[in-house]
Amino acid sequence: MVGFLLAYAALVIIYMSWGMDLTVQPTNTFGGLMLTLVLSVVAIGVSLPLGIVLALGRRAHTMPAVQMLCIGFIELVRAVPLITILFMAQFMLPLFLPEGVNFDNVVRALVGVSMFASAYMAEVVRGGLQAIPKGQFEAADSLGLNFFLKMRLIILPQALKIVIPGIVSTFIGLFKDTSLVSIIGLMDLLLIAKSSVTDSKWLGLEHEAYFFIALIYFVFCFGMSRYSIYLERKLHTGHKR
Repeated sequence: MVGFLLAYAALVIIYMSWGMDLTVQPTNTFGGLMLTLVLSVVAIGVSLPLGIVLALGRRAHTMPAVQMLCIGFIELVRAVPLITILFMAQFMLPLFLPEGVNFDNVVRALVGVSMFASAYMAEVVRGGLQAIPKGQFEAADSLGLNFFLKMRLIILPQALKIVIPGIVSTFIGLFKDTSLVSIIGLMDLLLIAKSSVTDSKWLGLEHEAYFFIALIYFVFCFGMSRYSIYLERKLHTGHKR
């Protein structure tokens, strides 16, 4: 799986750098399945590490400023719907950028979706951290490990194994929530289908279009679910009787 992701990332970098004799398309021209995959993959890749950092920051009792900052971010983002985050990223984000710096609509949507997913991921990871017995922390302290080594070598591996179902569930919900970007004018997979069925040449075929869209979402979501089950069995996160 990791090798596949690295190979995919390498192909994307090669394409974006040299184009492979193809016309390089700016991100504001992305649409359909391509846009849905870009939004979901980037948001998933950003939300997991950022969520871990936020979860650790929320438990940093020795650093009250960092703890309050993380708590404020998590609670503020979780208190509003994703649509509000998307509108703020679309219209408010340019106001905080220096003059002359501007991002296209896709990048703004990526920022909004990643922030939203990170807040929920932080709570999932925090649940895993709270499930670790206190003895594990004391054992790490007795070995003389500092905070970063303790988390990297002992606490986080156990916590992340416990919350694999919650992490994958968040990823599945994030993949489906990318359809909300149509509200800010981005032509995602679902909006492309809606636009096509309004064409006079495709009248009466809306059932086929929506069935195909549902099939695509099912394949990706079911694939993530099965991979989650595979990881659980491989890492023995369940308690066998």
